[in-house]
Amino acid sequence: MTRILKIDSESLKEAQKIITSGGVVAFPTETVYGLGANAFDTSAVNSIFEIKGRPNDNPLIVHVHRDYDISELVYDIPDYAVTLAKKFLPGPLTMVYKSRGKVSSAVSCGMDTLAIRIPSHEGAQKFLKYLDLPIAAPSANISKHVSPTSARHVYADLNGKIDLILDGGPCYGGIESTVLDCTSDIPVILRSGLISQEMIKETVGECGEYVFKEGGIARSPGMKYRHYSPRCKSVLYEYAEIEKAVALYDAEREKGTKVCILCDDKTAEFLGSRRFLSLGKTPEDMAANLYSKLRECENDTELLIAIAPDMRGGIMVGVMNRLSKACGNSNEN
Repeated sequence: MTRILKIDSESLKEAQKIITSGGVVAFPTETVYGLGANAFDTSAVNSIFEIKGRPNDNPLIVHVHRDYDISELVYDIPDYAVTLAKKFLPGPLTMVYKSRGKVSSAVSCGMDTLAIRIPSHEGAQKFLKYLDLPIAAPSANISKHVSPTSARHVYADLNGKIDLILDGGPCYGGIESTVLDCTSDIPVILRSGLISQEMIKETVGECGEYVFKEGGIARSPGMKYRHYSPRCKSVLYEYAEIEKAVALYDAEREKGTKVCILCDDKTAEFLGSRRFLSLGKTPEDMAANLYSKLRECENDTELLIAIAPDMRGGIMVGVMNRLSKACGNSNEN
């Protein structure tokens, strides 16, 4: 039986016992809940892939507390990375460095790099500080399903598969962290998130963006496979295609289909009495609400019609990345 416990001294003792015995524990971050295991323990890391049904060529991120000396795990930390760390960490930014090979090779799927993150969530910091270990953790859900932003989301996916969920309340950030390659002369975004390319450029002057090509090696989570998908049929329309989206909604309702529109506040003004779930008004709202709304609608919806917001750039790059992978017509595996 999977237990959900508030984060306190007793639950942290229990979490430590599980982790040091080779088990896994779900814990909160400011973005999504993670499924954590001791990054030094290959068997424990492999169990993450097994529990999630995650492909073993999809690398993991190592989470550490704010006082952890990451130079024990990685080397060649460029000056721009130090500047970015001072600006944005702890926070939703994962930085990829050359690995010293101290953690299990299963974490990075055999690559010579290591992705490290210092979450800002108070509960995550308590958990990581208590263990004082690097914790490898992807999102705490079944692979390809919508990422969890509450303990109940984790329970819905992993009840009976793990022993403990540390409940730190709802995640206030929403979408996963930005992943930044720090192994080159300039930082390069591997996965967009709450720390935008514009924010990085403003801090260190330059920032590239990696484009994954079919058949390539996944240098970051979220690149290679379909993700974030609700358990109902879904289709994604651009903002300019509102009329098409509404026509599909009306036609499906006539057939008796349980249909729902997912959109932002601006789009909702055009929907009249049609059933919809709103992501909110601002990019920050949309990032925070996306996964919870996707999970909410899948419970009583047969067809989800997503309409992309009429905003681009900044945090919306990450929001649109997740929305496209969740609801878009994709050829991804």
